[in-house]
Amino acid sequence: MDQAVVDLLYEAKLLKEIPRSGYQYLGAGRESVAEHSFMVTFIAHVMSRIEPAVDALKLLRMCLLHDLPEARIGDLNSVQKKYLAADETKAISHMSRRLPFGGEMRSLLAEFRAQTSLEARLAHDADQLALLIDLKSLQDVGYTSPGQWIEHVAPRMKTETGERLAQGILETDWNHWWLQDL
Repeated sequence: MDQAVVDLLYEAKLLKEIPRSGYQYLGAGRESVAEHSFMVTFIAHVMSRIEPAVDALKLLRMCLLHDLPEARIGDLNSVQKKYLAADETKAISHMSRRLPFGGEMRSLLAEFRAQTSLEARLAHDADQLALLIDLKSLQDVGYTSPGQWIEHVAPRMKTETGERLAQGILETDWNHWWLQDL
């Protein structure tokens, strides 16, 4: 077995233990980086069904990998980024250098950061939609602070599909999916 691949699996597992740091400032909610990555990837899967021309596998890979560098650099929120500069490129380089598919990882993550393709823009939107659905869910159960964040997150969409999904999320109560059958 290739030791570099096994090491990567252990590194990815670490994302289950790293909390998303922005929730501290929100005052409500919690989520690990791995939980966030699952939701982003699931949203991307849905988007790939809405946008049949997109390279679904590329989109899903991009979303699955988008926060993997946080296993090395942590999850820096917007306040922390005012004072700290993480070298994500260096983290990606180090984590992928011994992998037989390391070049593909570096390429996908560079494309995600540069937003140069439809897949990258959909991946960006999936990332923002995962946050938006958390914020809206918290607001729907009575927390008021998410409203301040929603007004900044919703306009970040880069695709029509992202905009339509964001609008649908904002217009739908978090529990509508099961209450409609009562």
